[in-house]
Amino acid sequence: MSVEDREQSLKNKKETIRQGGGQARIEKQHKKNKKTARERIEYLLDDGTFNELNMFVENRSTSLGMDEKEVPGEGVVVGYGTIEGRLVYVYAQDFTVMGGSVGEAHANKISEVMDLAVKNGAPVIGLNDSGGARINEGIDSLNGYGEIFYRNTKASGVVPQITAILGPCAGGAVYSPAITDFIFMVDQTSKMFITGPSVIKSVTGEEVSAEELGGAQTHNQVSGVAHFMEASEEAALDNIRRLLSYIPDNYKEEPEMLEAQDDPGRSTEELKEIVNENPQKAYDVRDVIDILADKDSFMEVQPYFAQNAVVGFARLNGRSVGIIANQPQHLAGCLNIDASTKIARFIRFLDSFNIPIISLVDVPGYMPGTEQEYGGVIRHGAKVLYAYSEATVPKITLIMRKAYGGAYIAMGSRSVRADLVYAWPIAEIAVMGPEGAANVIYRKEIKAADDPDKLRQDKIDEYKDNFANPYIAAKRGMVNDVIKMKETRAKLINGLEMMSNKREDGQDKKHGNIPL
Repeated sequence: MSVEDREQSLKNKKETIRQGGGQARIEKQHKKNKKTARERIEYLLDDGTFNELNMFVENRSTSLGMDEKEVPGEGVVVGYGTIEGRLVYVYAQDFTVMGGSVGEAHANKISEVMDLAVKNGAPVIGLNDSGGARINEGIDSLNGYGEIFYRNTKASGVVPQITAILGPCAGGAVYSPAITDFIFMVDQTSKMFITGPSVIKSVTGEEVSAEELGGAQTHNQVSGVAHFMEASEEAALDNIRRLLSYIPDNYKEEPEMLEAQDDPGRSTEELKEIVNENPQKAYDVRDVIDILADKDSFMEVQPYFAQNAVVGFARLNGRSVGIIANQPQHLAGCLNIDASTKIARFIRFLDSFNIPIISLVDVPGYMPGTEQEYGGVIRHGAKVLYAYSEATVPKITLIMRKAYGGAYIAMGSRSVRADLVYAWPIAEIAVMGPEGAANVIYRKEIKAADDPDKLRQDKIDEYKDNFANPYIAAKRGMVNDVIKMKETRAKLINGLEMMSNKREDGQDKKHGNIPL
């Protein structure tokens, strides 16, 4: 056989594998508004940059009829390419081939591309669309999952790991995405659950639809498992590209510094119109973020979950930063179980990949109530303290208005080693709010007074004047400077530039024991 014949044979084999489960199944995929594995990769990566690996890998199973099945590409496409010129590794499960089910060889292909990502210090992106474990392969399939989970864990904090759920993801398959850094889901298409509706009904008698149980809205709003909910696959893939722009390739590198498109010294006078000095009046902290950050640079993470906290990426004078903010518009900005977990996990990601932390504080305290106490708000709330204390990246805190009690300490105070703490003149930094403090401290006097209401108000005003202000904390060095609202952006940017070479080595220990 000539070289030309051999090359033609190679071409034919590759074309057969690229067809996956065949035209009929491809059309079925398209009818569900889902792309095929290769179409997803081509859409995600820069044009013409995808290099496929291990296309010819086949399983070795002979049980339950596997030796008679054609499984092109083992139901998963793996390889590498670029996004905005940056190297990334990618795997995409092919639902047209045995429902994208995970067998031994399928798992090995994913594991190998993850190993390459770690060795070469580049992000790894998983595009999941799978019916779960390949039952025909039994324990080999389960072991394959375990190999992936192990690699997810070892890669955590070394290279960014991003997962898009673009179809079903059930049983053991959900644990790999859960270990990765960010999960994207598509509304009405993505599904994630450990046990499906039919199993739940047979075991508990509870009836629930797949969408209610594990759809994008459930995991973005209720469980907090996912981080982004998109209206389409295209939107999810577009936003993966955007997300990567804020993140370095690996833990040894810094995020890319973009050319600033916004005046670093721009006045932020309009903040006075947004943040009312009355601590009882709500406002949307995202309006504050939009004014402080470079124009149109804020990318919120988990916008539908624990809405009393706002977290996300932004840029300040072209520099990538992570924003942590209390949201007075929801639950008065209290810290509760869900908000604490959301904040702590995001801080740990930022610290892993050298992204400075900007904390915007307006917090009345931790959420009171039996539901929170029984749910473990002490344990979950401690995660915030742990995460801030552990983080070694530059940390700048702005106390905008309320900062009371333990929540003041938790939200990036000097006590947990913020590098710079600024406060506005309207800030109230105290053990508790003026009303509560007056009621506790002067309880007996108020009760015995001829006009208790007047005395109570007098004591509240006295407490405000003497204690609920930023100057006591500033005298103690717990606030570095009290600043005008209009100079906030400039102060934050100057602080970041000053700390651009910050280095802080961790303690010599194996690892801490975060209160999970």
